[in-house]
Amino acid sequence: MDAVGSSRIRIFVENAIVEKGTVIVIPQLNHSASVYTRPGDGHPLFYGIKTPWGTKTFRFGDRGASPLDQWPDPDVYVHYPDGQMLSFLDARNTNRSWPGRPDGLLMEQVTAAVMSLIARERVNVALDLHGAETMFPVTNCIVAPEKSMKIATLASMTVTAMEGFENHVEPSPKGFRGLSHREIADHSEALPFLLEAPFPFLDQPTGPKTVDLLMTGRDPFLLSLAAQQKLFVPYDESGWPVEKRVGQLCSVALEILNQYSRKNPGRTIQVRDVPRYADLVASGVGFYYHDPRKAKIVYYD
Repeated sequence: MDAVGSSRIRIFVENAIVEKGTVIVIPQLNHSASVYTRPGDGHPLFYGIKTPWGTKTFRFGDRGASPLDQWPDPDVYVHYPDGQMLSFLDARNTNRSWPGRPDGLLMEQVTAAVMSLIARERVNVALDLHGAETMFPVTNCIVAPEKSMKIATLASMTVTAMEGFENHVEPSPKGFRGLSHREIADHSEALPFLLEAPFPFLDQPTGPKTVDLLMTGRDPFLLSLAAQQKLFVPYDESGWPVEKRVGQLCSVALEILNQYSRKNPGRTIQVRDVPRYADLVASGVGFYYHDPRKAKIVYYD
């Protein structure tokens, strides 16, 4: 997940009721990255989402692990097991280190652990939630390998037709190694999908990297670029607010589970009470966070 992926996946954690099948949620795949920010680039350390009971605060993270946890970076990162040479920065990025290895670098150990979990629990569907720049063509989409393509296409067409937001499908590249959707497909029985929502904060030609930009996605420089047709998503004065981004990811994830269940009735995954796009746009993200002061406390011996 990206820097604010934790706030998105907690919508599932706090609301999902699983009626059939089993759902395993990993809120922070790269915990080290979730507490490592780029203050030198002007990134905020924290951000808050308003709720009916107050403000829920999150740590603003990065995509790469903290050098305090994995250091030094190699001159060139050599992907295991394919041997493809990648940027030295990719050594600390869990979405370049799949399928990993138990005795490798820390990030390779993380992805190897997830691959072991997928095998042990016989996971059928693996969803990876991300955000991407508006100037990057692989956004507003589902990235899927060959064996996941039919379900991805059906899910994309359904949300586009029924829920009114643009979504397309991108093929998982065979020649670019280390990506979750590519390696999970090649090294397990699971059907992987990577979901990308537009995330203007990540674009380079923006104004200051403020919490307001993070929440609203509004930026005058991106608006100028949109007028020049330099962006790969629709963009106007409304920006790309967090409720639209989270709403798209929720709807697409739920529709993938729905389409998988229709194709595999003996392995149905049925989840309810997770808000979809229209719900989040209407009510906001914070509406679906529960007040921790009212949480039921369970004690274990």
